[in-house]
Amino acid sequence: MKLFLKGERCYSDKCAIEKRNFPPGQHGKARKPKIVGYGLQLREKQKAKRYYGLGEVQFRNSFEKAARMKGVTGENLLGMLERRLDNIVHKIGFGTSRSMARQLVRHGHVQVNGKKVDIPSYLVRPNDVVEIREKSRDNAAIMAARDATAHFPSPNWLEVDREGLKAKVLASPKREELVQIKLDEQLIVELYSK
Repeated sequence: MKLFLKGERCYSDKCAIEKRNFPPGQHGKARKPKIVGYGLQLREKQKAKRYYGLGEVQFRNSFEKAARMKGVTGENLLGMLERRLDNIVHKIGFGTSRSMARQLVRHGHVQVNGKKVDIPSYLVRPNDVVEIREKSRDNAAIMAARDATAHFPSPNWLEVDREGLKAKVLASPKREELVQIKLDEQLIVELYSK
């Protein structure tokens, strides 16, 4: 499944999934593994981990925090993952991939509500303003990413000003708005509930 991990490349003909969507080896095309039960749950968790660029411990901690919150655990988990600062910088279009957005945050190019934040897992709240710092506004990589992602629509829960290099979080994302990747969060909840 295409997880859009390589930025611009995933939207071109050079994407590995488009070129060769089968396992390696002589019998790759003929091999059809049957995955049921635990395997489906594990695959769904791994898909979510890789999509958001998290390690096992970090993902587990996010799940436990989501489980303690009021509401549906799976939706809470996806909402928390979407509100991570590195993910929002990617959604705004200042990074072509999540790894690039993560690097921008780690290198101190991003500020939230006027204060520099260099923690990619920082949870952005509604009414927070995420913007590129004044010193970093002429950064060639950020400008190239902004221009490359100009044709992508921004989510409804974000108010984006591409020219001003800032965005405001209007509300927490709803499950219906998270449609780019097809995740079944219920399988993740079932896996961790064992």
